Amino acid sequence: MQNPPASPSIARLPTTEEAEIKLKPVRISLRSRFIVWLLRRFLRPMLGRMIGGSDVKIARTQLFLAARVCKDSSGLAVDYRVIGRCPGHFIGGRHDISKCVVLWLHGGAFILPAVPDVHVRAVARICKELDAVGFLPDYRLAPFNKYPAALDDCERAYRGLLELGYAPQRIALAGESAGGNLMLGLLQRIRKAGLPMPSCGVPVSPGTEMGRIHGPPSRTLRMRQDPILPMAALARVGEMYAGGMDTSDPELSPMYADCSGFPPLYLLASDNEVLLDDTVLFARNAKAWGVDVSFEVWPVLPHAFPLFAAWFPEVKQAQDDIIAFMRKHLGKQG
Repeated sequence: MQNPPASPSIARLPTTEEAEIKLKPVRISLRSRFIVWLLRRFLRPMLGRMIGGSDVKIARTQLFLAARVCKDSSGLAVDYRVIGRCPGHFIGGRHDISKCVVLWLHGGAFILPAVPDVHVRAVARICKELDAVGFLPDYRLAPFNKYPAALDDCERAYRGLLELGYAPQRIALAGESAGGNLMLGLLQRIRKAGLPMPSCGVPVSPGTEMGRIHGPPSRTLRMRQDPILPMAALARVGEMYAGGMDTSDPELSPMYADCSGFPPLYLLASDNEVLLDDTVLFARNAKAWGVDVSFEVWPVLPHAFPLFAAWFPEVKQAQDDIIAFMRKHLGKQG
């Protein structure tokens, strides 16, 4: 690994008012704004109660969400398979190593599973447009499995794809929220193990700081307006997932990571979410390490919005942007 850059430019915490952040020029409909209001009014309090509930309540929520069957897989076959000692949803029928593969690490505050009618639906559309297959690892969840169980499973999934014969330059890595955190941790694991890097990565609204519930600043500045994330309740997530581990470890808090050797990254976030500055700070650090970073901030829409095409018609454009980024880099190295 290289020595750290002389001035990584992360000493002063940013806010969305800084000139470097320019909102994507997209019109958000009144319908979408109303749905955002409904989420803030009903979903955010419900998630707060669930996170603060007993282990039994969390387990019931995990079972409920995992049972939401995907109603639209863009015509692609979906199966539950084991790859690299990690089970998960495989999209695209049989293994075909001539195709590109999208390895998507789902979010859910490290305690919620992939929701097939949300995660599989979104990844299937991306795979359909790329003529690719996809895999969503069903990594082990907190509070029943603490760090590093989830990250270990994601590493096993990546190694499993390589063992099946998928060329690393034909693998696109992505993840939203906690999955974005795991994605950035996985890139560190890949480098540490001397494995070949994937062609590119797409962290969507990643959480990159696990040790400070009160910072970066957007966590307090936007905690009342975020439509989904109950900021105060998320303090328990660090306890459930990280336990007694050092939360300044870059595998837990990628904001502090050595990003040397990372592939091109395309980061997305919303100006309406508490984790906006998590994304901004990580993007700054990655750029300081010489990573090819693209970064877009969308207005109004909620945390991890590229998954919610069924709710917000504008999300199709966000998914198209992700597809274009992956196609560019998969084609460049394929």
